[in-house]
Amino acid sequence: MTTKIGPRVLVRASGGPRYAVALAVDALGTGLLRPFLLLYGVTVLALSAPVTGLAMTAGVVAGLACMPLVGRWLDRGARSAVVAASMLVRVLGVALLLATPAGQAWPFAVAALFLGLGNQAWPAAHAALVATVAQGRERDAALAAGRALRNACLGVGALLATVCLAGGPAAMRLMAALTGIAYLAAALLAWSVRLRADPAVTTAAAEEGPAPRMGALLAANVVYVFCLNVPEIALPLVLVTQLHASPVWPAAVFVANTVLVVTLQVPVTVLMSRFARRTVLALAGVVLTASYLGFLAATALGGGWAVPAVALVSVVCTLGEILYAGSATALVTHLAPARTLGRALARFQLSTGFGLAVSPMVITALGPTALWGTLAAGTLLSSAAVTTGKDPAPRAAVIGGG
Repeated sequence: MTTKIGPRVLVRASGGPRYAVALAVDALGTGLLRPFLLLYGVTVLALSAPVTGLAMTAGVVAGLACMPLVGRWLDRGARSAVVAASMLVRVLGVALLLATPAGQAWPFAVAALFLGLGNQAWPAAHAALVATVAQGRERDAALAAGRALRNACLGVGALLATVCLAGGPAAMRLMAALTGIAYLAAALLAWSVRLRADPAVTTAAAEEGPAPRMGALLAANVVYVFCLNVPEIALPLVLVTQLHASPVWPAAVFVANTVLVVTLQVPVTVLMSRFARRTVLALAGVVLTASYLGFLAATALGGGWAVPAVALVSVVCTLGEILYAGSATALVTHLAPARTLGRALARFQLSTGFGLAVSPMVITALGPTALWGTLAAGTLLSSAAVTTGKDPAPRAAVIGGG
Protein backbone atom coordinates (compact mmCIF):
# COMPACT_ATOMS: atom_id res chain seq x y z
CA MET A 1 0.00 0.00 0.00
CA THR A 2 1.29 3.45 -0.88
CA THR A 3 2.31 5.63 2.06
CA LYS A 4 0.38 8.90 2.34
CA ILE A 5 2.51 11.78 3.58
CA GLY A 6 0.93 15.18 4.12
CA PRO A 7 2.72 18.53 3.65
CA ARG A 8 3.10 19.12 7.41
CA VAL A 9 4.69 15.72 7.95
CA LEU A 10 6.91 16.27 4.92
CA VAL A 11 8.21 19.61 6.25
CA ARG A 12 8.92 18.06 9.66
CA ALA A 13 10.69 15.09 8.06
CA SER A 14 12.76 17.49 5.96
CA GLY A 15 14.23 19.23 8.99
CA GLY A 16 11.51 21.75 9.86
CA PRO A 17 10.35 25.08 8.40
CA ARG A 18 13.58 27.01 9.04
CA TYR A 19 15.65 24.33 7.40
CA ALA A 20 13.30 24.22 4.40
CA VAL A 21 13.73 27.99 4.00
CA ALA A 22 17.51 27.54 4.27
CA LEU A 23 17.42 24.97 1.45
CA ALA A 24 15.38 27.30 -0.76
CA VAL A 25 17.64 30.31 -0.15
CA ASP A 26 20.79 28.26 -0.69
CA ALA A 27 19.46 26.81 -3.96
CA LEU A 28 18.41 30.26 -5.15
CA GLY A 29 21.94 31.53 -4.59
CA THR A 30 23.46 28.51 -6.30
CA GLY A 31 21.18 29.01 -9.29
CA LEU A 32 22.33 32.63 -9.52
CA LEU A 33 26.02 31.82 -9.79
CA ARG A 34 26.95 28.20 -10.50
CA PRO A 35 25.75 27.97 -14.13
CA PHE A 36 27.48 31.28 -14.96
CA LEU A 37 30.72 30.98 -13.02
CA LEU A 38 32.62 30.31 -16.25
CA LEU A 39 31.17 33.45 -17.81
CA TYR A 40 32.09 35.43 -14.69
CA GLY A 41 35.72 34.38 -15.04
CA VAL A 42 35.82 35.16 -18.74
CA THR A 43 33.79 38.37 -18.95
CA VAL A 44 34.31 40.02 -15.56
CA LEU A 45 37.84 38.88 -14.71
CA ALA A 46 39.12 38.74 -18.31
CA LEU A 47 40.54 35.24 -17.86
CA SER A 48 40.88 32.83 -20.76
CA ALA A 49 38.27 30.11 -21.07
CA PRO A 50 40.82 27.27 -20.59
CA VAL A 51 42.25 28.86 -17.42
CA THR A 52 38.75 29.47 -16.04
CA GLY A 53 37.64 25.93 -16.82
CA LEU A 54 40.79 24.45 -15.26
CA ALA A 55 40.23 26.43 -12.06
CA MET A 56 36.61 25.27 -11.85
CA THR A 57 37.62 21.64 -12.42
CA ALA A 58 40.28 21.92 -9.72
CA GLY A 59 37.61 23.22 -7.35
CA VAL A 60 35.41 20.19 -7.98
CA VAL A 61 38.33 17.78 -7.52
CA ALA A 62 39.37 19.49 -4.27
CA GLY A 63 35.81 19.26 -3.02
CA LEU A 64 35.71 15.54 -3.73
CA ALA A 65 39.08 15.04 -2.05
CA CYS A 66 37.70 16.55 1.16
CA MET A 67 34.68 14.25 1.30
CA PRO A 68 36.32 11.67 3.62
CA LEU A 69 36.83 14.45 6.19
CA VAL A 70 33.19 15.48 5.81
CA GLY A 71 32.12 11.87 6.31
CA ARG A 72 34.11 11.53 9.53
CA TRP A 73 32.71 14.83 10.84
CA LEU A 74 29.18 13.56 10.21
CA ASP A 75 29.97 10.29 11.96
CA ARG A 76 30.91 12.23 15.08
CA GLY A 77 27.27 13.32 15.27
CA ALA A 78 27.39 16.69 13.50
CA ARG A 79 24.40 17.44 11.28
CA SER A 80 23.20 21.04 10.92
CA ALA A 81 26.73 22.26 11.65
CA VAL A 82 28.06 20.47 8.55
CA VAL A 83 25.22 21.82 6.39
CA ALA A 84 25.87 25.35 7.66
CA ALA A 85 29.62 24.93 7.08
CA SER A 86 29.02 23.84 3.48
CA MET A 87 27.13 27.10 2.98
CA LEU A 88 29.60 29.32 4.88
CA VAL A 89 32.58 28.04 2.90
CA ARG A 90 30.77 29.18 -0.24
CA VAL A 91 30.29 32.62 1.32
CA LEU A 92 34.08 32.76 1.58
CA GLY A 93 34.35 31.63 -2.04
CA VAL A 94 32.03 34.40 -3.23
CA ALA A 95 33.93 36.99 -1.15
CA LEU A 96 37.17 35.92 -2.80
CA LEU A 97 35.47 36.03 -6.17
CA LEU A 98 34.40 39.65 -5.62
CA ALA A 99 37.87 40.59 -4.37
CA THR A 100 39.69 39.03 -7.34
CA PRO A 101 41.28 41.67 -9.60
CA ALA A 102 40.85 41.38 -13.34
CA GLY A 103 43.43 39.16 -14.97
CA GLN A 104 44.41 37.35 -11.75
CA ALA A 105 43.89 33.61 -12.09
CA TRP A 106 45.03 32.28 -8.71
CA PRO A 107 42.49 34.15 -6.52
CA PHE A 108 39.74 32.93 -8.87
CA ALA A 109 41.09 29.39 -8.50
CA VAL A 110 40.97 29.66 -4.69
CA ALA A 111 37.42 31.03 -4.89
CA ALA A 112 36.41 28.13 -7.15
CA LEU A 113 38.02 25.74 -4.66
CA PHE A 114 35.86 26.99 -1.78
CA LEU A 115 32.75 26.98 -3.95
CA GLY A 116 33.53 23.44 -5.10
CA LEU A 117 34.12 22.28 -1.55
CA GLY A 118 30.75 23.60 -0.40
CA ASN A 119 28.92 22.22 -3.42
CA GLN A 120 30.36 18.73 -2.89
CA ALA A 121 29.89 18.64 0.90
CA TRP A 122 26.28 19.81 0.91
CA PRO A 123 24.50 16.71 -0.54
CA ALA A 124 26.02 14.28 1.99
CA ALA A 125 25.41 16.67 4.90
CA HIS A 126 21.81 17.27 3.85
CA ALA A 127 21.09 13.56 3.44
CA ALA A 128 22.61 12.82 6.85
CA LEU A 129 20.47 15.51 8.49
CA VAL A 130 17.26 14.21 6.90
CA ALA A 131 18.18 10.62 7.82
CA THR A 132 18.53 11.75 11.44
CA VAL A 133 15.18 13.55 11.55
CA ALA A 134 13.08 10.96 9.71
CA GLN A 135 13.12 7.24 9.06
CA GLY A 136 11.71 4.83 6.51
CA ARG A 137 9.45 6.13 3.76
CA GLU A 138 9.05 9.54 5.38
CA ARG A 139 12.81 9.98 4.98
CA ASP A 140 12.65 8.93 1.33
CA ALA A 141 9.86 11.42 0.66
CA ALA A 142 11.74 14.16 2.51
CA LEU A 143 14.85 13.58 0.40
CA ALA A 144 12.69 13.71 -2.73
CA ALA A 145 11.01 16.92 -1.54
CA GLY A 146 14.40 18.51 -0.93
CA ARG A 147 15.46 17.69 -4.47
CA ALA A 148 12.24 19.08 -5.94
CA LEU A 149 12.54 22.28 -3.90
CA ARG A 150 16.19 22.65 -4.85
CA ASN A 151 15.50 22.20 -8.56
CA ALA A 152 12.72 24.77 -8.46
CA CYS A 153 14.87 27.37 -6.72
CA LEU A 154 17.87 26.60 -8.93
CA GLY A 155 15.66 27.32 -11.93
CA VAL A 156 14.46 30.61 -10.50
CA GLY A 157 18.02 31.62 -9.65
CA ALA A 158 19.26 30.73 -13.13
CA LEU A 159 16.41 32.74 -14.67
CA LEU A 160 17.32 35.79 -12.58
CA ALA A 161 20.99 35.35 -13.51
CA THR A 162 20.07 35.21 -17.20
CA VAL A 163 18.43 38.61 -16.82
CA CYS A 164 21.53 39.93 -15.05
CA LEU A 165 23.76 38.82 -17.92
CA ALA A 166 22.31 41.57 -20.08
CA GLY A 167 23.67 44.15 -17.65
CA GLY A 168 27.31 43.33 -18.29
CA PRO A 169 30.15 42.92 -15.75
CA ALA A 170 28.62 45.29 -13.16
CA ALA A 171 25.40 43.30 -13.08
CA MET A 172 27.34 40.04 -12.80
CA ARG A 173 29.26 41.37 -9.80
CA LEU A 174 25.95 42.31 -8.23
CA MET A 175 24.69 38.81 -8.97
CA ALA A 176 27.73 37.33 -7.21
CA ALA A 177 27.17 39.59 -4.19
CA LEU A 178 23.54 38.53 -3.95
CA THR A 179 24.70 34.92 -4.10
CA GLY A 180 27.01 35.49 -1.14
CA ILE A 181 24.19 37.10 0.85
CA ALA A 182 21.92 34.16 0.04
CA TYR A 183 24.55 31.65 1.18
CA LEU A 184 25.10 33.57 4.42
CA ALA A 185 21.37 33.76 5.18
CA ALA A 186 20.98 30.05 4.42
CA ALA A 187 23.93 29.17 6.66
CA LEU A 188 22.49 31.14 9.59
CA LEU A 189 19.10 29.46 9.16
CA ALA A 190 20.66 25.99 8.93
CA TRP A 191 22.83 26.66 11.99
CA SER A 192 19.78 27.78 13.98
CA VAL A 193 18.26 24.32 13.59
CA ARG A 194 21.02 23.02 15.92
CA LEU A 195 20.58 19.36 15.15
CA ARG A 196 23.07 16.60 15.77
CA ALA A 197 22.89 12.85 16.18
CA ASP A 198 22.70 11.65 19.76
CA PRO A 199 26.04 10.07 20.75
CA ALA A 200 24.05 7.16 22.21
CA VAL A 201 23.17 6.12 18.67
CA THR A 202 26.81 5.83 17.66
CA THR A 203 27.64 3.95 20.85
CA ALA A 204 24.82 1.46 20.34
CA ALA A 205 25.67 1.15 16.66
CA ALA A 206 29.18 0.03 17.50
CA GLU A 207 27.69 -3.33 18.45
CA GLU A 208 26.13 -3.84 15.02
CA GLY A 209 27.49 -6.36 12.59
CA PRO A 210 29.71 -5.46 9.63
CA ALA A 211 28.38 -2.79 7.30
CA PRO A 212 26.86 -4.05 4.05
CA ARG A 213 29.21 -3.90 1.10
CA MET A 214 28.21 -1.13 -1.25
CA GLY A 215 30.99 -1.33 -3.84
CA ALA A 216 28.66 -2.53 -6.60
CA LEU A 217 26.12 0.16 -5.74
CA LEU A 218 28.74 2.93 -5.80
CA ALA A 219 30.20 1.69 -9.09
CA ALA A 220 26.72 1.52 -10.60
CA ASN A 221 26.01 5.04 -9.37
CA VAL A 222 28.89 6.40 -11.47
CA VAL A 223 27.04 5.17 -14.57
CA TYR A 224 23.56 6.09 -13.37
CA VAL A 225 24.55 9.68 -12.69
CA PHE A 226 25.25 10.25 -16.39
CA CYS A 227 21.49 10.71 -16.76
CA LEU A 228 21.75 14.05 -14.94
CA ASN A 229 23.93 15.46 -17.72
CA VAL A 230 21.82 14.12 -20.59
CA PRO A 231 19.46 17.15 -20.78
CA GLU A 232 22.29 19.63 -20.11
CA ILE A 233 25.03 18.26 -22.37
CA ALA A 234 24.11 15.21 -24.46
CA LEU A 235 20.80 16.40 -25.91
CA PRO A 236 21.97 19.94 -26.81
CA LEU A 237 24.99 18.37 -28.50
CA VAL A 238 22.87 15.92 -30.50
CA LEU A 239 20.02 18.31 -31.31
CA VAL A 240 22.16 21.26 -32.42
CA THR A 241 25.27 19.67 -33.94
CA GLN A 242 23.89 16.41 -35.37
CA LEU A 243 20.26 17.21 -36.15
CA HIS A 244 20.84 20.95 -36.80
CA ALA A 245 17.81 21.92 -34.73
CA SER A 246 17.13 25.38 -33.39
CA PRO A 247 18.64 26.11 -29.95
CA VAL A 248 15.06 26.53 -28.79
CA TRP A 249 14.66 22.74 -28.77
CA PRO A 250 17.37 21.90 -26.18
CA ALA A 251 16.19 24.85 -24.08
CA ALA A 252 12.64 23.50 -24.17
CA VAL A 253 13.85 20.01 -23.24
CA PHE A 254 15.79 21.41 -20.28
CA VAL A 255 12.80 23.41 -19.05
CA ALA A 256 10.53 20.39 -19.41
CA ASN A 257 13.03 18.27 -17.47
CA THR A 258 13.09 20.80 -14.62
CA VAL A 259 9.30 21.12 -14.48
CA LEU A 260 8.81 17.34 -14.46
CA VAL A 261 11.35 16.86 -11.68
CA VAL A 262 9.81 19.62 -9.56
CA THR A 263 6.25 18.37 -9.97
CA LEU A 264 6.73 14.60 -10.02
CA GLN A 265 9.71 13.84 -7.76
CA VAL A 266 7.72 13.56 -4.52
CA PRO A 267 4.55 11.88 -5.92
CA VAL A 268 6.56 9.28 -7.83
CA THR A 269 8.82 8.56 -4.85
CA VAL A 270 5.81 8.09 -2.58
CA LEU A 271 4.03 5.98 -5.21
CA MET A 272 7.02 3.68 -5.54
CA SER A 273 7.31 3.26 -1.77
CA ARG A 274 5.37 -0.01 -2.06
CA PHE A 275 8.47 -1.55 -3.66
CA ALA A 276 11.93 -2.23 -2.27
CA ARG A 277 14.44 0.57 -2.87
CA ARG A 278 16.77 -1.77 -4.78
CA THR A 279 13.88 -2.73 -7.06
CA VAL A 280 13.06 0.92 -7.78
CA LEU A 281 16.72 1.73 -8.46
CA ALA A 282 16.98 -1.25 -10.82
CA LEU A 283 13.76 -0.14 -12.53
CA ALA A 284 15.29 3.32 -12.96
CA GLY A 285 18.17 1.70 -14.81
CA VAL A 286 15.79 -0.18 -17.10
CA VAL A 287 13.83 3.00 -17.87
CA LEU A 288 17.05 4.94 -18.53
CA THR A 289 18.31 2.13 -20.78
CA ALA A 290 15.05 2.23 -22.74
CA SER A 291 15.38 6.00 -23.14
CA TYR A 292 18.97 5.73 -24.40
CA LEU A 293 17.87 3.16 -26.98
CA GLY A 294 14.97 5.49 -27.80
CA PHE A 295 17.41 8.35 -28.42
CA LEU A 296 19.42 6.05 -30.69
CA ALA A 297 16.31 5.20 -32.71
CA ALA A 298 15.01 8.78 -32.75
CA THR A 299 18.24 10.24 -34.11
CA ALA A 300 18.11 7.72 -36.96
CA LEU A 301 14.72 8.98 -38.16
CA GLY A 302 14.68 10.98 -41.33
CA GLY A 303 12.78 14.08 -42.34
CA GLY A 304 11.42 16.32 -39.63
CA TRP A 305 10.61 13.51 -37.20
CA ALA A 306 13.97 13.16 -35.47
CA VAL A 307 13.93 16.35 -33.40
CA PRO A 308 10.43 15.98 -31.90
CA ALA A 309 11.09 12.27 -31.35
CA VAL A 310 14.21 13.09 -29.32
CA ALA A 311 12.21 15.60 -27.30
CA LEU A 312 9.52 12.99 -26.63
CA VAL A 313 12.04 10.35 -25.54
CA SER A 314 13.58 12.90 -23.17
CA VAL A 315 10.41 12.62 -21.07
CA VAL A 316 11.14 8.90 -20.57
CA CYS A 317 14.72 9.77 -19.62
CA THR A 318 13.45 12.28 -17.05
CA LEU A 319 11.16 9.64 -15.53
CA GLY A 320 14.20 7.38 -15.18
CA GLU A 321 16.10 10.25 -13.54
CA ILE A 322 13.22 10.78 -11.08
CA LEU A 323 13.18 7.08 -10.16
CA TYR A 324 16.97 7.11 -9.74
CA ALA A 325 17.05 10.26 -7.60
CA GLY A 326 14.20 9.04 -5.42
CA SER A 327 15.81 5.69 -4.61
CA ALA A 328 19.62 5.95 -4.77
CA THR A 329 20.37 8.19 -1.77
CA ALA A 330 17.45 6.62 0.10
CA LEU A 331 19.01 3.18 -0.41
CA VAL A 332 22.39 4.35 0.88
CA THR A 333 20.85 5.86 4.03
CA HIS A 334 18.89 2.62 4.53
CA LEU A 335 21.94 0.39 4.11
CA ALA A 336 24.48 2.31 6.15
CA PRO A 337 24.75 1.56 9.88
CA ALA A 338 24.34 4.60 12.11
CA ARG A 339 28.01 4.59 13.07
CA THR A 340 29.16 4.94 9.44
CA LEU A 341 26.30 6.90 7.89
CA GLY A 342 28.47 9.94 7.21
CA ARG A 343 31.25 7.97 5.56
CA ALA A 344 28.75 5.99 3.46
CA LEU A 345 27.12 9.20 2.21
CA ALA A 346 30.55 10.72 1.57
CA ARG A 347 31.55 7.72 -0.56
CA PHE A 348 28.25 7.95 -2.40
CA GLN A 349 28.90 11.65 -3.10
CA LEU A 350 32.38 10.74 -4.33
CA SER A 351 30.89 8.34 -6.86
CA THR A 352 28.29 10.93 -7.87
CA GLY A 353 30.87 13.69 -8.21
CA PHE A 354 33.21 11.46 -10.19
CA GLY A 355 30.43 10.48 -12.58
CA LEU A 356 29.39 14.11 -13.06
CA ALA A 357 33.03 15.11 -13.62
CA VAL A 358 33.82 12.52 -16.29
CA SER A 359 30.44 12.46 -18.03
CA PRO A 360 30.94 15.67 -20.08
CA MET A 361 34.23 14.31 -21.42
CA VAL A 362 32.71 10.92 -22.26
CA ILE A 363 29.57 12.41 -23.79
CA THR A 364 31.48 14.82 -26.03
CA ALA A 365 34.11 12.24 -27.03
CA LEU A 366 31.68 9.57 -28.24
CA GLY A 367 29.70 9.83 -31.43
CA PRO A 368 25.88 9.61 -31.29
CA THR A 369 25.67 5.88 -31.97
CA ALA A 370 28.51 5.00 -29.62
CA LEU A 371 27.13 7.39 -26.97
CA TRP A 372 23.64 5.95 -26.72
CA GLY A 373 24.79 2.37 -27.18
CA THR A 374 27.47 2.69 -24.49
CA LEU A 375 25.11 4.39 -22.05
CA ALA A 376 22.41 1.76 -22.64
CA ALA A 377 24.80 -1.17 -22.11
CA GLY A 378 26.48 0.37 -19.07
CA THR A 379 23.22 1.38 -17.42
CA LEU A 380 21.62 -2.02 -17.97
CA LEU A 381 24.64 -3.73 -16.39
CA SER A 382 24.47 -1.27 -13.50
CA SER A 383 20.78 -2.02 -13.08
CA ALA A 384 21.60 -5.70 -12.69
CA ALA A 385 24.42 -4.92 -10.26
CA VAL A 386 22.26 -2.96 -7.79
CA THR A 387 19.90 -5.91 -7.32
CA THR A 388 22.65 -7.92 -5.60
CA GLY A 389 23.04 -7.76 -1.85
CA LYS A 390 20.76 -8.03 1.15
CA ASP A 391 19.19 -5.03 2.87
CA PRO A 392 19.37 -4.79 6.67
CA ALA A 393 16.34 -4.56 8.91
CA PRO A 394 15.08 -1.00 9.52
CA ARG A 395 16.87 0.82 12.35
CA ALA A 396 15.52 3.42 14.69
CA ALA A 397 17.43 6.65 15.17
CA VAL A 398 17.74 8.99 18.12
CA ILE A 399 18.38 12.68 17.67
CA GLY A 400 19.49 15.47 19.91
CA GLY A 401 19.78 19.20 19.79
CA GLY A 402 22.62 21.52 20.56
